[in-house]
Amino acid sequence: MDIREFIGQYRNHPVLFIGAGVSLRYLNNSYTWDGLLKKIAIELTGNGEFYLDIKSQCQVDGKYDFTMVASKLEKAFNQALSEDRNGKFKAVNDIFYEEMDKENNLSRFKIYISQLLGKLDYREEMAHEIAELKKIRKNIGSVITTNYDCLVEDVFGFQSLVGNDILLSNPYGSVYKIHGCHTDPSKVIITTEDYNKFNDKYELIRAQLLSIFIHNPIIFLGYGIGDENIKSLLKTIFTYVEHNSEDAERIRNNFLLVEYEEGSNSHVICEHDIVLEGFATIRINKVKTDDFVEIYEALSNLNLPVSAMDIRKVQSIVKEIYSGGSIKVNITEDLDSLDNNAKILAIGSSKTITYTHQDSAGMMSNYFDIIDEANVQLLTLINEINIASTQWFPIFGFHRVCPDIAKAQALKVQQIAKLETHLRTLNSNVQNTLTSLVDIINEESITRANKINAIFWSVWYENLDLNEVEEFLLGMTDKKDTHYRRLLCAYDFKKYGTE
Repeated sequence: MDIREFIGQYRNHPVLFIGAGVSLRYLNNSYTWDGLLKKIAIELTGNGEFYLDIKSQCQVDGKYDFTMVASKLEKAFNQALSEDRNGKFKAVNDIFYEEMDKENNLSRFKIYISQLLGKLDYREEMAHEIAELKKIRKNIGSVITTNYDCLVEDVFGFQSLVGNDILLSNPYGSVYKIHGCHTDPSKVIITTEDYNKFNDKYELIRAQLLSIFIHNPIIFLGYGIGDENIKSLLKTIFTYVEHNSEDAERIRNNFLLVEYEEGSNSHVICEHDIVLEGFATIRINKVKTDDFVEIYEALSNLNLPVSAMDIRKVQSIVKEIYSGGSIKVNITEDLDSLDNNAKILAIGSSKTITYTHQDSAGMMSNYFDIIDEANVQLLTLINEINIASTQWFPIFGFHRVCPDIAKAQALKVQQIAKLETHLRTLNSNVQNTLTSLVDIINEESITRANKINAIFWSVWYENLDLNEVEEFLLGMTDKKDTHYRRLLCAYDFKKYGTE
């Protein structure tokens, strides 16, 4: 069976379990566990042998215990910085003393880790693959990661959850950061002591994750077959799930391990046995490949009854209902008497429920997400939506993603006509040859009320970088404002309508 066939069988939103290999693939400033500790040791002493001395003391049963290495390095790092207040690591000490003054006793070692991983330095040559990764967001329920960086949050726009926040989470649209995050050094789990404390408190989090593993397909990215995180996870699951039960079989069938093999274009799914110490052998599905785009396209093309985006919205509303909010719930029929195929959940105004998944205003507000995700399933609904001739609507980008929009040509004519009509209304106060958004905003001869029109003019005459315009549109808070919609339509036409 190949990747597309395997993923095409999914009937529920998959969950990604992401390891260091994904960050190493897409970021210049990412490290293996060994590489991170080695960098810190060399930055501290300038001597690679210092790290090797520590590492030599941490070999257990023929393997290096990097939690033990981290413990010894943390002690040395913190001691050295306490004796050199204003040296090379002055910025770390500044944060340490500032937090201590607030009674927050942070490790200097973990503060420095947070600094190393705080910025996402993307590899330019991977831009296309990252764009394909972003498209799967619409079909992904959530992400679990052992990484400290915020790559997943940046690509998917999901909410980061650390520690006890995991217990109170919405399982859709969340990033479960089970080993902590660089944004909070106090919750970074890296040393032996950290792991011991984590395991003592892990029971409830383990139960939350176990529920996800039972109900969702799990795809492991960025791990090797011998990775201790994988083995630990499998041990956890089969401690609670009877090895020969239907639940166990369903979990095994849902698991897919994507193992990196440089230069390989293999798409074949095979079975692989993992021997767990103290447990029976566990058989899971595996593909060894360097063609991650094939996996991303299979996930992006997965046709599920409802998008993960809409489930996230519904769950937020249900949470409000649970909390005793003022949302009214009406059950119109005997739900037990209906087949699942006949049921529909509609959430909208109590005055009218003429609702077609997402109206044109919602599509404009989520324009960039829809384009990034190549959300064809959503865009086909444009054929069902009434878009008045007086209405601004950016059809060119949507049609590029979804060629099956029947009314696209009529909407394109409408969009161009509105753009040209508006252009004729603009007077000399907004006409300019400036080539930077900052210059337009700072130009004193253009009044504040005319700034957006001046940007519109510059977009139409192609004086501005469209990437800069995209950032500006994303930063506009009122996505229902006419200024936003008009500028978005100009951007959309110049980006997708002139090629």
